[in-house]
Amino acid sequence: MSENPESGAPRSLARTLGRAALVVGGALAALTAADVAVVAGGILRAAYRYPRPVEDGPDPLLAPPRNMRSSAVGAADGALLHVETSTDLETHPSDEVLVFAHGWTCSTRFWNAQVNHFAGERPIIAYDQRGHGLSEMGRTKPSVELLGQDLEAVLEATLPAGKRAVLVGHSMGGMTLMSWAQQFGAQMSDRIAAMVLVDTAARDVVQNQQLTPPTLPRFTAPVNPLIARAFTSLPVPLPSNEQTSVLSHYIALGPQVRAAHVEFSDSLIAGNPPTTRAAWGSAMYHLDVIAGLEAISVPTTVVVGSADLLTPVEQSEFMAATLARNGVLAGLVNYPGAGHMVPIERSTEFNAVLEQVLAGIAEDSAAG
Repeated sequence: MSENPESGAPRSLARTLGRAALVVGGALAALTAADVAVVAGGILRAAYRYPRPVEDGPDPLLAPPRNMRSSAVGAADGALLHVETSTDLETHPSDEVLVFAHGWTCSTRFWNAQVNHFAGERPIIAYDQRGHGLSEMGRTKPSVELLGQDLEAVLEATLPAGKRAVLVGHSMGGMTLMSWAQQFGAQMSDRIAAMVLVDTAARDVVQNQQLTPPTLPRFTAPVNPLIARAFTSLPVPLPSNEQTSVLSHYIALGPQVRAAHVEFSDSLIAGNPPTTRAAWGSAMYHLDVIAGLEAISVPTTVVVGSADLLTPVEQSEFMAATLARNGVLAGLVNYPGAGHMVPIERSTEFNAVLEQVLAGIAEDSAAG
């Protein structure tokens, strides 16, 4: 693999990113191709300066889970959503069900490390967000409101009577939880035992990402938001290979990471259809689910990686402060050096956090 960001596939990626940004911002006369090239080149240089991932073999927790069954749930508009549930969903004695909502460009595979850990211990529901994995895109225009409506459809169809959900949402999945709370959160504690918001944001997620290195010249500042919008909203194909894995590492994971985690994340991102990625990226550009954040009335844990460039720590701190003010913050967990993929990068530690959330529910039930 070449480490020169001016050659081969990396150079092609730089040209694509630059062209995309010019398409978005072509109406601004102050911008030049040179400005865009400086920013795109700066991102690539930063990516190639990351340490090489550690080659220490596969991660067994990321293997395809067993004891899960697939089904389809009809969304409000008729689109079919792919759902995976544990085989003991109806019979498990636990009063709580772990419900996993993955993020942008991922699928239920994102939660393999959690499903493999909790299988047999807790009943589980995981689903593919609309247009991701095996779920249909449908004909309804993607919106943040639609994310919450799809989650409601999944809960209505799959959550057993008498059990409560522990909602776990990563990135766009966390936004899904807040969208759901805003629309369907009345008497929340009757249906939901707790929430976990992982590497996510309540507002301006595209505008506040930190992919552009802070060391670039000031004259490139007007280009940064255009690069961010191009990255999220243009249907550019993303193959999975040695070159793209360098960018996936920089964009999605922390600097010090296992090669198995980079490869797994890169395959998730590349497997998402470009049109789906662009449609949901455009929808997230208008993100504002603060009303949903304010509506949360059950214990909620916020989790983030200190090196998360897509949903930086400040976003999690804002959510945690809001939840604390409302008396429902169960904890703010910051993993030093981790990036945007905490459930993959820090799976053992993250699973322990989920164990603590479940233990807290049990303690509250015993005390109540």
